[in-house]
Amino acid sequence: MDQIKVVPIIEVRLIANILTDILEAEPDITVVGCSTNPEDGLKILHEQNVDVALVSVNLPGQSALELIGTILDISPTTRVLALGLSEDAEDVLKYVEAGAVGYLLRDNSLNDLVEILRSTQRGEAQVSAKMAGAMIERLSSLARLFSTVENGITDGVRLTRREQQVLQCIWNGCTNQEIAALLLVEIGTVKNHVHNILEKLNVSNRQEAASYLTFINK
Repeated sequence: MDQIKVVPIIEVRLIANILTDILEAEPDITVVGCSTNPEDGLKILHEQNVDVALVSVNLPGQSALELIGTILDISPTTRVLALGLSEDAEDVLKYVEAGAVGYLLRDNSLNDLVEILRSTQRGEAQVSAKMAGAMIERLSSLARLFSTVENGITDGVRLTRREQQVLQCIWNGCTNQEIAALLLVEIGTVKNHVHNILEKLNVSNRQEAASYLTFINK
């Protein structure tokens, strides 16, 4: 029987140990390491072949969203499950968009976790009808956005070098004040650049503008 190699990364040692003992009792699951912080969790992933990482959304320090991205960078074949999410669709979507292939809600049971873990290893996703609808709606919105983006690029949108620098900062999540400090300009100048970027790209907010980088950098 092929073993599913698992690493729980959970901030509470007692819960992490209990979960490890429960998973180890399953005939097809092997816990190859257990961590209560992102740093030790990443060390295990560097040293072991891990099929599934169980990441608590309440980890201290480095956020769980950042950790998921780092895990996928160092171990692209590892699947990530986000543990302890609320039923809010936006909450779930941001972890899915970060790279998690599945999730466990706060009200789910340990039996649910084992079932979801096995489904994840088989490449299957278990989502509620509500979440499936939210994911389809998000995909549809992204498709419309990128269709608009492609049309805008082919229509000859051109940003100045400084505008592209500002756009890159927006992509990195910088505030106007942070952009001003990085580029050594006044905040008012940054605001003018942001206004011009939104106008040139024909978008209504910073997030949509940042999406253009995918195409501008081709």
